[in-house]
Amino acid sequence: MGGTSSCGARRADGASQYCPYFFLKPDSALLLKNQPFFYPEFSQRIEYETELVVRIDKVGKSIEERFAHKYYSSVTLGIDFTARDLQQQSKQKGMPWTLSKGFDGSAVLGDFIPLSEFENDIQNLSFSLTRNGEVVQHGNTRDMLCSVDRMISYISDFMLLRTGDLIYTGTPAGVGPVAHLLLEEACGRKVHLTSPVCIRGTSSGLSVRRRRGGLWAGMSLRWAQLCGCPYADRW
Repeated sequence: MGGTSSCGARRADGASQYCPYFFLKPDSALLLKNQPFFYPEFSQRIEYETELVVRIDKVGKSIEERFAHKYYSSVTLGIDFTARDLQQQSKQKGMPWTLSKGFDGSAVLGDFIPLSEFENDIQNLSFSLTRNGEVVQHGNTRDMLCSVDRMISYISDFMLLRTGDLIYTGTPAGVGPVAHLLLEEACGRKVHLTSPVCIRGTSSGLSVRRRRGGLWAGMSLRWAQLCGCPYADRW
């Protein structure tokens, strides 16, 4: 989803009527357990965007906002890799963002945690991204311009939502370049995602766990040949 974050500011009165814009990623964009990711040659600036992710539990169409909470029961964190240079070109030409958002491996996904572990309050979850020990993104779902339930209702007015569909709900301020970084993501208590992410000679192990009702993500740097990356010989 785009345009859903207030970049740290409290959402304004009437925000529940705000209509976000959204784009689609194909299933080939998913980066799951033990799958490598390579920095694509067609972009010179891949950026990370850490987001809360909701998984749809059942088929729904034209879902009323007040019933939307019945269509999901777990959450995780995801990273929306974006080819920012391609996105800017698309914006200038008034073209869709498909190439900049939907390329292979552009949707990192953690393991899901039952929402009940967060007291079923999806609109009061803190999350952050730590890069090499430094917090670079921090947000809280209460600051969203558009609630998760509103997003689900809005999308379902245009297209059928199916079981297993994933909604990346937007990123807070602090997005930045990925170059040569190892990504490790976390979303609370024992969630484990062990994806080797190879980025121009670097490799990452991704893990997700719940901590104090909050969500966090972290990055560190290692060289692929030291991590046993099966694709290290390509660099």
